[in-house]
Amino acid sequence: MQSRILCFSTRRLPLHQRRFLSHFIPDHQYDPPFSPSPKPYYKSKKNHAEKKKKNNSENGDPNKNGAPKLPFKSNLPFDFRYSYSESDPSVGPISFRESPKFSPFGPGRIDRKWTGVSAPVQGEPDRERVEEERNRILGEPLSEVEVAELIERYRHSDCARQINLGSICHRFTLSRIKMRKGGVTHNMLGDIHNHWKKAEAVRIKCLGVPTLDMDNVCFHLEDKSGGKVIYRNINILLLYRGRNYDTKNCPVIPLMLWKPYAPIYPRLVKNVIEGLTYEETKEMRKSGLNSDPLLKLTRNGVYVNVVERVREAFKTQEVVKLDCIHVGTSDCKKIGVKLRDLVPCVPILFKDEQIILWRGNFKEEQPSDSQCEKCIDSWLKLLNLLVCSVFKSLLRSKRSCL
Repeated sequence: MQSRILCFSTRRLPLHQRRFLSHFIPDHQYDPPFSPSPKPYYKSKKNHAEKKKKNNSENGDPNKNGAPKLPFKSNLPFDFRYSYSESDPSVGPISFRESPKFSPFGPGRIDRKWTGVSAPVQGEPDRERVEEERNRILGEPLSEVEVAELIERYRHSDCARQINLGSICHRFTLSRIKMRKGGVTHNMLGDIHNHWKKAEAVRIKCLGVPTLDMDNVCFHLEDKSGGKVIYRNINILLLYRGRNYDTKNCPVIPLMLWKPYAPIYPRLVKNVIEGLTYEETKEMRKSGLNSDPLLKLTRNGVYVNVVERVREAFKTQEVVKLDCIHVGTSDCKKIGVKLRDLVPCVPILFKDEQIILWRGNFKEEQPSDSQCEKCIDSWLKLLNLLVCSVFKSLLRSKRSCL
């Protein structure tokens, strides 16, 4: 108690007096708050080497240094990409922000060459053999009782952990993965197989831009992982691993060490929209900015109904505005690209996190009057044939009765 009072009182004294009084404080009362933990003591170097060798054998390290064999050889029948659901292989980049020589998998870690966008598979895979292997792992289809049991076990959000596209965490048999704007990424496949080692199904929650096209997300999840989506409710999915899934012989999925820079693609919005003049484009952009927004989108929200709402709005309006103030500039452009392909429509402006969409000039695609008349005539002929066949069958039935 006296030492505490002395320490408290000396704090307010000048520096030269504190130095003088510090000589009278006994040494045995000094107790540092954090002391370094002592290193483990080994009786001999031989015991220490045996213990290290035992740990390496338990971890399954093939080399003496504990490092895995390189390069990784993967038999997966598809090209490795950062994101499978949010990239279009048919559209090629015009330039790169970083050299394609730098592979995000690390130097010499995989037996594939990185092209700046993907690591293509070597040789053409046998699709029939891949489909047979997938059907063998899935086994017989689940009954309604089994599906209901799995849904009841994994659909609830009472999991005590959270996974964000790359972090791995295991606890009991509840598995949960949270999907954001990256969509179905390469490292997410590794997370799914790691969860399948201890759980039959994985609960996946989708947020952000991928929710615009949930059919695309389900397709890539089933195609790349080999599982099957047994439950789908808005943005919640359950991915089943299969009856004959072997936890000891999982596919080799090399880890992507960092996110590669997105390449440079052709410009999305041109100065003058095709089918319009410069003045018409300018007036349409101005009217779109001054109009009321159809929807206000939030960051990492659920955009399942956005495509249908935009299609309905285009029935009465020529230009539609979406408010994306809290979404971000990069996500705004991704949303515009998705809506361009799904609605379809033409994005004419991205400004101040506002998306202006034009329904497009579809006069050329609409059928002409002569085509409509031909269609009506063909339908009338089919109706006449159906009516004649019905009357003939009724007459035959009456004659047989008589």
